[in-house]
Amino acid sequence: MTSKPALDDLEAVRTIVNALQGFDPNDQERVLRWAREKIGLSVQAVPVISPATPTKGGPSPGVVSASSPDRPTSHMSDIKAFLTLKEPKSDLQFAAVVTYFYKFEAPESERKTSVTADDLQEACRKAGRQRLTKPGQTLINAHAQGYLDKAGERGAYSINTVGENLVAMTLPGGKATNRTKPKARSAKKTSRRPKKGSR
Repeated sequence: MTSKPALDDLEAVRTIVNALQGFDPNDQERVLRWAREKIGLSVQAVPVISPATPTKGGPSPGVVSASSPDRPTSHMSDIKAFLTLKEPKSDLQFAAVVTYFYKFEAPESERKTSVTADDLQEACRKAGRQRLTKPGQTLINAHAQGYLDKAGERGAYSINTVGENLVAMTLPGGKATNRTKPKARSAKKTSRRPKKGSR
């Protein structure tokens, strides 16, 4: 009875490392987190090594826990600053940015896995942005666009990997969202009409 060949874990590591080369550290963290979610592994914060001397009752020497306020991080506690950084081009992108902020960037005490119409209006107020006419419909449209998923609570939506990719990788800029029509081809077709000779 033949046994299955052993999987080469080192080769798997090399494949992952090669695939992540070229990304900056923040993007590498997001890609790894998405990969863990995709294959069903739990997503856990990785402790950060720090040479700082711990205080009394603090973490063990050389290690800063994931919840430590001294942990080096890119999180923004101000939603207005985060919206200014990401520059959403539409109400749908705005909804995705707000949902992303409350899940990943907001202070720990303010974080939430899903947002409602009231959260969008509150974000508009804090950011000095014009209030949405129908914030509930904006969330529905962002869901239809593929940026958000329905959460367990009625009227609540959570950001999915497509929305995360939009906020983390595409914004600001909007090159991927601005679609241009190929005008050159239509111009060539009109210019190639056969000319009839005069008799």
